[in-house]
Amino acid sequence: MSAQNNIAMRAEVLIEALPFIQEFRGARIVVKYGGAAMVDQDLKRSVCQDVALLHYVGMRPVVVHGGGKKISEVMNKLGLEPQFIEGLRVTDDATMEVAEMVLVGTIGQDLASHIQAAGVSAVSISGRDGCTLGACRLAGPNGADLGHVGEVTDIDTKLINDLIDAGHIVVVSPIGRDEAGDPLNINADTAAGALAGTLGAEKLVTLSDVPGLLRDRNDPSTLISQLTLSEARAMLESDAVGSGMIPKLQSCITAVEAGVQRAHMIDGSRPHSLLIELFSEEGIGTMVVPD
Repeated sequence: MSAQNNIAMRAEVLIEALPFIQEFRGARIVVKYGGAAMVDQDLKRSVCQDVALLHYVGMRPVVVHGGGKKISEVMNKLGLEPQFIEGLRVTDDATMEVAEMVLVGTIGQDLASHIQAAGVSAVSISGRDGCTLGACRLAGPNGADLGHVGEVTDIDTKLINDLIDAGHIVVVSPIGRDEAGDPLNINADTAAGALAGTLGAEKLVTLSDVPGLLRDRNDPSTLISQLTLSEARAMLESDAVGSGMIPKLQSCITAVEAGVQRAHMIDGSRPHSLLIELFSEEGIGTMVVPD
C-alpha cells in the first residue's frame, strides 16, 4: 500500500467517526474495565488512551473497574486462600481489607495515572467517597453467608458530576458503604450498570474476555450483534448464557431499563476495541437496546 493510500484510509476512518463524535459530544459514557485488558500492560495503556480520546472529542467517560484476579493474587501472597460459592467471592474481614487495598489503593490509582499519562486529568475514587455507592449485604446462594459482599441500594452521583464538571475523568472502585459506613465489595459489572442509569449515561460499554454474547458459547461465529431489552431478559432467563456473562448481561439490562440508550459487551483483549465499537458503523460486540 502506498503512503498516499494509507493516509487516505486514515482520513476515511476519521470521517466515519465524525457523526458519532457529533452525536455523543457532551454525553456521559460509562466504561466497565476488566478482563484481559487489565492484566496486559500494553492493553491497559491502550484502553486508557482510548478513554482519554473520548474526553478530548467532547465525551464524558466514567470508568468502573474490577480486579478479582489481582485480589486473589495478593491474597495468595499473604497466605490467605480465596473462597468462592457458585462463583461469588466469600469476603471475610481479611479479604475485605485486601479487596479495598487492591481496588482503591492499587488498581484505581494505576488507571488514573495511565489516563493522566495520556494528557487528561483523572481522579480515582471509591464508591464510599461522597456516599456514591450505598449498599447492603448480598445473601449468597441458598442463604450462604458471603461476608462483606454488597448489592447497590442507592447512588449519589454528586461527587462524580462535580469532578466531571471540573474537567476530570472519574475512575470508580466498586466498594460500597452500608448504613454504618462500613465497606462492602460490589460486583463491578453490577456497579457499572447501576451507575450508568443513575448518571443518565448515553452508553455503557463493558470490556470482557470474549467477543460478546454468543448463541453457542463455544463458537465465536455465533456472536449476537444486537438484542432488544425483551430479548436480553429472555436470554438471561434461559440457560444459554454462561455464568461469567450473566452479571455482564444483567448489567446491560439494568442500564437500559434505567434509560441508557445503548449497552455494549465487547472483547477488551482487542486493541482499541472501545473506539471501534463507538466510532464505526459495524461495531464488534453485542449491543442491548430498548424495545
